[in-house]
Amino acid sequence: MEGNINFSNVKRKETLQKIVKETYDLIVIGGGITGAGIALDASSRGMKVLLLEKGDFASGTSSKSTKLIHGGLRYLKQFDFWLVKEVGSERAIVHKLAPHLVLPEKMLLPLIEGGSYGKWLTSIGLKVYDILAQVTGDDKRQMLEKKEAMKLEPLLPKKILNGAGYYAEYRTDDARLTMENVKTSLQFGTHAYNYAKVTDFIYKNEKVAGVKFSDEVFGDTYEVSSKYVINAAGPWVDELRSVNHSKKGKRLHLTKGVHLVFPKEKLPVKQSVYFDIPDGRMMFAIPRGKVTYIGTTDTNYNLDKDHVTTDIADAIYLVSAVNHMFPDINLELDDIISSWAGLRPLIHEEGKSASELSRKDEIFTSDTGLVSIAGGKLTGYRKMAERVVNRVAKEMEEDFDATLKPCSTDKIPLCGNGFKKFKQVKKYMDEILERIEKDGFKKYDAWYLVTTYGKQTETILERYTKIKGVNSKERMIRAEAQFAIAFEMAINPLDFFIRRTGRLYFDIDSVRTYMPAVFEEFQQAYSYSEAEMAEFKKQLESELEEHSNFSLDRA
Repeated sequence: MEGNINFSNVKRKETLQKIVKETYDLIVIGGGITGAGIALDASSRGMKVLLLEKGDFASGTSSKSTKLIHGGLRYLKQFDFWLVKEVGSERAIVHKLAPHLVLPEKMLLPLIEGGSYGKWLTSIGLKVYDILAQVTGDDKRQMLEKKEAMKLEPLLPKKILNGAGYYAEYRTDDARLTMENVKTSLQFGTHAYNYAKVTDFIYKNEKVAGVKFSDEVFGDTYEVSSKYVINAAGPWVDELRSVNHSKKGKRLHLTKGVHLVFPKEKLPVKQSVYFDIPDGRMMFAIPRGKVTYIGTTDTNYNLDKDHVTTDIADAIYLVSAVNHMFPDINLELDDIISSWAGLRPLIHEEGKSASELSRKDEIFTSDTGLVSIAGGKLTGYRKMAERVVNRVAKEMEEDFDATLKPCSTDKIPLCGNGFKKFKQVKKYMDEILERIEKDGFKKYDAWYLVTTYGKQTETILERYTKIKGVNSKERMIRAEAQFAIAFEMAINPLDFFIRRTGRLYFDIDSVRTYMPAVFEEFQQAYSYSEAEMAEFKKQLESELEEHSNFSLDRA
C-alpha cells in the first residue's frame, strides 16, 4: 500500500474527542466483515462514515469462520440457486480485490458408498455450480475416477471410494480481510474505532439521529450525531434492535461452528477435502501453512455471545468424523493444537434445524429509521454491503438532495495491493524469500508475510532492518507488532496474536515463544503499567489454555 495511513490507538483520547464534534452521514455499528464492507462502500460513494466496534475489529464471527471464500455447494441441495449464483460470482471478485489474501484452493469431494453425493448427481451439481458461479478455464469442475482421486489424496478410504469431484474455491484469513476493508475505507475518509461500544441511540423528531457509546479502554462516554445508522453487529444485532425498541417480527437464530487445528504431520492431507460425515452433514479438512484444520459443527446456541468455546463434545464429534473418513489417520484429542468457535447470526425460521436455516441476509428498518442487517455469509459480504448502502443512499438522496456515486467496491483493490493476478503474488513471495533467506528465514516465512500483509510486507521489512540486538525471528515479530500498533489499531497483545496475525490458531508455538518480545512492544507504545501487563498475560495464557487443551479431564 502506497503510504500507509496512520491507524493507531496511541492518541486515542485526543482523536475520540475530535470525532464527537463532527456530524456524520452514516454511523456503522459493528466492525466485522459486514460493517467493514459497509464502511468501504458508503465512504467510497461519498458519505462521511464513522465505524464503531464494541470489541476488537473482527473479534466476533469474522475471525471464527471456516476462512473460505466459497460458493456454498451444499446450498444446491436446498435448491437455493440465487445464493449459489451470488456468492459463487463474488469469489472471483474478492480474489481480484485481494489476491494475496484470497488464495485459490482446489477442493476434493470424495464420492463414497452410501454417501450424500452420488456420481451422477455430483457431476450435474458441480456443472450447475460452474454455470451459476461463472467458473472459467482450469477452475471448471472435473470428475475423477477412484485411481485419480487416490493419487491426489492417498488418505481417502480406498475400500468405499467411488471417485471424486474436483473443483475450485478460495481460502482466506477472515480477520485480515475485515481489517483490509476497514483500512481501505480510511482512504475515503472513514473514521473507525475498536473498543467503542454503542449503548444507546440519540433521537430527533422520533428518528435515530446518532448514538451514545462508551470507550471500553478509558471508560469515557460519548455522543455523536449522524443522519443514518446501520446496525451490522452480527450476533448482537437483536440486542441493538431491543435498545431501539424495534425487535419485532423476524429475529436471529444463532448457531455455533467449531474448528480444530492439528499439526500437518498428524493430518497430512495434500489439499482441501470436503467430505461426508456419518450423520449426513459435510465437513472440511484444509491444509494451511504448518497445520491442517477441520470443521465445522452447526448447533443451536443460547449461551454467552461474548465467550463462545469449543467444548469436549464438539471436539470428539469432529475428531471421530475425520477418523471415519481417513482410515489410516487415528487422531486423538491430545493431537489438537488449537481451535476456535464462532457464531452464525442466521434468520430464524420456524421448524428448521440449525443446518437447514438459510444463509441469506435480510435488512430490517425500524419505525425510527434504524437499519439492521443480519444473516449472510463471509463470501457475500460485499453484496450485503451494497444492498444496505443502496437503501441508505436512496434515502439520503431524497432527504438531503445529496449526489452520491454508485457502488464501485468491485473495483477497489484492498489496501492498494497492486497485484493484478495470483501469479504476481507468487513472484512477490519468491522475491521476499530471496531478501530474507540470508537471515535464516524459510519459504514458510515468506508465504506467511505475503499472505498476511501483501505489499505491506515492505513496511514491516523497513522496521525489521531498524531493530537491533535480537535474533532475526524476534526482530521480525517485533516489526509486525510495531506495524499492528501504528497502522492496524492493535491496542493489546491479544489483538495482535489472535486477529492481526492468526498466530493463536495457525502457529500457536510462536505465541508462547515470542510473548515477552511482543508484550514489550505494546508496553513501550502505550506506557502500560506492570499491573496492566500482568492482566494481558493472564488473559493470553487463558486463551492459550482454552484453545489448545482438550484432555478428557477438562470435561
